[in-house]
Amino acid sequence: MQQDEQPTFEDAIERLEEIVASMEEGDTPLAQLVDQFEEGTKLAKACNERLKEAESRIALVRKGQDGIELDEFPESED
Repeated sequence: MQQDEQPTFEDAIERLEEIVASMEEGDTPLAQLVDQFEEGTKLAKACNERLKEAESRIALVRKGQDGIELDEFPESED
Protein backbone atom coordinates (compact mmCIF):
# COMPACT_ATOMS: atom_id res chain seq x y z
CA MET A 1 0.00 0.00 0.00
CA GLN A 2 1.35 3.40 -0.94
CA GLN A 3 1.76 6.20 1.58
CA ASP A 4 -1.23 8.22 0.27
CA GLU A 5 -3.56 5.18 0.05
CA GLN A 6 -5.93 4.65 2.94
CA PRO A 7 -6.59 1.10 4.15
CA THR A 8 -10.09 -0.25 3.92
CA PHE A 9 -12.24 0.10 7.03
CA GLU A 10 -11.85 -3.62 7.71
CA ASP A 11 -8.06 -3.53 7.27
CA ALA A 12 -7.81 -0.52 9.57
CA ILE A 13 -9.85 -2.29 12.27
CA GLU A 14 -7.69 -5.40 11.92
CA ARG A 15 -4.51 -3.33 12.28
CA LEU A 16 -5.96 -1.56 15.32
CA GLU A 17 -6.61 -4.95 16.91
CA GLU A 18 -3.01 -5.98 16.20
CA ILE A 19 -1.72 -2.77 17.79
CA VAL A 20 -3.86 -3.25 20.90
CA ALA A 21 -2.72 -6.87 21.27
CA SER A 22 0.92 -5.82 20.93
CA MET A 23 0.51 -3.04 23.49
CA GLU A 24 -1.24 -5.38 25.93
CA GLU A 25 1.69 -7.82 25.88
CA GLY A 26 3.65 -5.36 27.99
CA ASP A 27 7.09 -6.09 26.55
CA THR A 28 7.10 -3.47 23.79
CA PRO A 29 9.79 -0.77 24.08
CA LEU A 30 8.52 2.72 24.88
CA ALA A 31 9.55 4.23 21.52
CA GLN A 32 7.64 1.51 19.69
CA LEU A 33 4.62 2.01 21.96
CA VAL A 34 4.55 5.69 21.07
CA ASP A 35 4.76 4.86 17.35
CA GLN A 36 1.96 2.30 17.69
CA PHE A 37 -0.17 4.76 19.65
CA GLU A 38 0.29 7.37 16.93
CA GLU A 39 -0.58 4.87 14.18
CA GLY A 40 -3.58 3.63 16.13
CA THR A 41 -4.86 7.15 16.69
CA LYS A 42 -4.68 7.89 12.96
CA LEU A 43 -6.42 4.62 12.10
CA ALA A 44 -9.17 5.24 14.67
CA LYS A 45 -9.75 8.72 13.26
CA ALA A 46 -9.94 7.35 9.70
CA CYS A 47 -12.41 4.66 10.80
CA ASN A 48 -14.56 7.22 12.58
CA GLU A 49 -14.62 9.42 9.46
CA ARG A 50 -15.62 6.45 7.29
CA LEU A 51 -18.42 5.56 9.69
CA LYS A 52 -19.72 9.13 9.59
CA GLU A 53 -19.62 9.09 5.78
CA ALA A 54 -21.51 5.79 5.72
CA GLU A 55 -24.11 7.12 8.17
CA SER A 56 -24.76 10.15 5.99
CA ARG A 57 -25.34 7.92 2.95
CA ILE A 58 -27.77 5.53 4.56
CA ALA A 59 -31.37 6.16 3.65
CA LEU A 60 -34.16 4.85 5.78
CA VAL A 61 -36.99 3.44 3.75
CA ARG A 62 -40.37 3.92 5.25
CA LYS A 63 -43.81 3.43 3.86
CA GLY A 64 -45.74 6.65 3.58
CA GLN A 65 -49.27 7.43 2.42
CA ASP A 66 -48.14 7.74 -1.18
CA GLY A 67 -45.83 4.72 -1.17
CA ILE A 68 -42.20 4.40 -0.21
CA GLU A 69 -40.31 7.50 0.85
CA LEU A 70 -36.61 7.89 1.50
CA ASP A 71 -35.43 9.72 4.58
CA GLU A 72 -31.83 10.59 5.22
CA PHE A 73 -30.23 8.84 8.17
CA PRO A 74 -30.27 11.24 11.14
CA GLU A 75 -26.88 12.65 12.10
CA SER A 76 -25.61 11.41 15.43
CA GLU A 77 -24.88 13.98 18.09
CA ASP A 78 -21.26 13.69 19.21
